[in-house]
Amino acid sequence: MTKSGSTRPSGAALLSSAFSSLVPPALVVLGALVLWELAIILFRPQAYLLPGPRAILAAAVEQRSMLAAASLRSAAASLAGFALSGLLGLAIGSALSTSRFLQRGFYPIATLFQMVPLVAIAPLLVIWFGYGMRATIASAAIVSIFPVLANTLDGMRSVDPGLRELFAIHRAGPLARWWKLSLPAATPQIVTGLRIAAGLAVIGTIVGEFVSGYAGREAPLGIVILSAMREYRTDLVFAAVGIAAAIGMALFGVVSFGGWLLLRRWYP
Repeated sequence: MTKSGSTRPSGAALLSSAFSSLVPPALVVLGALVLWELAIILFRPQAYLLPGPRAILAAAVEQRSMLAAASLRSAAASLAGFALSGLLGLAIGSALSTSRFLQRGFYPIATLFQMVPLVAIAPLLVIWFGYGMRATIASAAIVSIFPVLANTLDGMRSVDPGLRELFAIHRAGPLARWWKLSLPAATPQIVTGLRIAAGLAVIGTIVGEFVSGYAGREAPLGIVILSAMREYRTDLVFAAVGIAAAIGMALFGVVSFGGWLLLRRWYP
């Protein structure tokens, strides 16, 4: 029995629920691809303007070795940037929640992470971190840190005042209050922030690669996209963009599953 008094669902029930959740979006995507291919057959646009799904798939198969290597490099940068933004966002949000003065002084400055265009500061990241992976990771972290920070702060500020008083009566220290009260209470909001950050980390990675990546055998997806654009290989551009989107969805799915594991005992 769980804390809510309900029976824990079986493995078969969980698989059935996951399957039923995946079927509708899969059908929508399949239908969109079929309509896309039919439009290509009917209107016959130039291949460099809009290739069809079959042409994109053929380009992906043809360049599978290059795309696989580029995908691994971009996925590693996205994961590292996401992890860094998650840790820093949680730490900064927790620190700001302890003091009204810190919130009023530093939170408006933290919003600059959302307001300053990444393309404008990406050249600075190259100057500070050099070309390659480090600047790309910094780009991904800068783009994705604010949702984690903001949701952590909002979650910890919404803790029940009665529980705060109870911890104060028992003379709980700051670390005990954070670990046993603030962090558990804010977990749903933190998970939401991490979900948002998962997609933003991939966006930051690709934009960072446009500026800080480099060509060659270890070129990431951002450089593959730029190179394909210069060669009017729109089919390869779509293939690389699709892989980048798949990386973002995979990271989002992992975060959602982890959040479900953390929250399933307390929330339906």
